[in-house]
Amino acid sequence: MSAKRIARAARALCVVLLAVGVLAACSSSDDRLSFEDLSANELDSLYAMREEEKLARDVYLALYAVWRDQIFANIAGSEQTHTDAVKALIDKYNLIDPAIANPPGVFTDPKFQQLYDQLVAFGNQSRINALTVGVQIEELDIKDIASWLAVVERGDIISVYTSLSCGSRNHLRSYYPELAASGGSYVPKYITQAEFDAIVGSPMETCG
Repeated sequence: MSAKRIARAARALCVVLLAVGVLAACSSSDDRLSFEDLSANELDSLYAMREEEKLARDVYLALYAVWRDQIFANIAGSEQTHTDAVKALIDKYNLIDPAIANPPGVFTDPKFQQLYDQLVAFGNQSRINALTVGVQIEELDIKDIASWLAVVERGDIISVYTSLSCGSRNHLRSYYPELAASGGSYVPKYITQAEFDAIVGSPMETCG
């Protein structure tokens, strides 16, 4: 289900809840927020980033299970923090969490399900492939977060996404040197070569 369809489903559910008098789940009050406080772009971004950060975590856990390389376990732990940060925003605005009932490797959005299946299959073929997958995921995250930051307005969402982007840059700085040292190479797919080189050529950042 697409982010827009999830948003529409959330609105429809709230209409039903309001009709039967279950107001707390949907209505705003002095200490509660709802989807009505968000723009369409902000709604779509939260649904997408919740699953995209889960994608990174789930792929890295799957690759760690095959290669037992600590880099995948370490960054999977960081990705857990990332997806939890997006979930906190989903909870804050009383949204339906698209990942709430999904175990590792299962996604609500078919786009992420297909990507997960492809990346894990490729990464399982060799350790160099697995490291390439890590670089690709982090590059995709950097591109997607930048796209969302260009259209969201709420300060809390901007703050979380800014931190996520910082984390993804650090992850890229971890994966790429390991890939290069293992004899692999990488051509950026989502950002420019100049942007990629600037990130991997700069030191680790302290992320908020």
